[in-house]
Amino acid sequence: MSKSHTGPVVLITGTSTGVGLHTAIAFARAGYVTIATMRDTSKKKDLLAQAKAAGVKVKVEKLDVQKKKSIEACVEKVIRKHGGIDVLVNNAGAGFLGSLEQTTDADLERTMGVNFFGVWRMTKAVFPHMRERGTGRIISVTSVGGLIGQPFNDAYCAAKFAVEGMMESLAPLARRLGVQVSLIEPGPINTEFVNSVRSASDLAAYAPPYDAIVAKYMGASTGVFAQYGQTGADIAEIILGAATAETPDFRYITSDFAKQVVGPKVVDPTGNSVVEAFASRL
Repeated sequence: MSKSHTGPVVLITGTSTGVGLHTAIAFARAGYVTIATMRDTSKKKDLLAQAKAAGVKVKVEKLDVQKKKSIEACVEKVIRKHGGIDVLVNNAGAGFLGSLEQTTDADLERTMGVNFFGVWRMTKAVFPHMRERGTGRIISVTSVGGLIGQPFNDAYCAAKFAVEGMMESLAPLARRLGVQVSLIEPGPINTEFVNSVRSASDLAAYAPPYDAIVAKYMGASTGVFAQYGQTGADIAEIILGAATAETPDFRYITSDFAKQVVGPKVVDPTGNSVVEAFASRL
């Protein structure tokens, strides 16, 4: 635990809406000093309003996960002011809908920049501090799209696969050094983030043969979201559970539906067997 006299410290990225917003509220309710970061702090109104309604306080800090200097400045400020960071929640993300041919280089670079390089740099900035203290939790929100590829999510799944590989490689060594690493892998979530990605897709812009294929795929997935979609608050409680568990799992697939989707590929849904196999060698 950090030196803060008011509770352990959590730093959460991407808290202006959706899962990040609800995660900040959940940690604040649980007694954490909650550092809620976002790229554009002018978007903090909803978070602060919901925090006030919940009777809790959160501390909003500016942080752009695509900028190394912004990451370093924020992490240094939090450690200096609060004595440490006990939990890092890598939540900031950027969606993109498009197949290989519909993905420009700029689309790819942005999707990888936020979803993978941002997570890499955030973790690299915080990890030495946790390692030196011999304690800490690093929790990253990925997706079932980090376990199984999905049509028209080529760049997004590539980024999430990259995070999964990074964290699965880091976890055994991190555990040896006292730091617990976990992944949160939601299936469909009904949040502003998801809705903005789906609504931004202009189906009319898809030329044959993609137009008919994407229309059919999006139509089918709309039903899936309606029937199986979780809320941001649902995911927030799972993240908090991973942070507070005495022995957290490496992998948290957040719903029975999501487990069914990845079932043909994932033998151990907790991911613990892989981490333990390598941890035993260290």
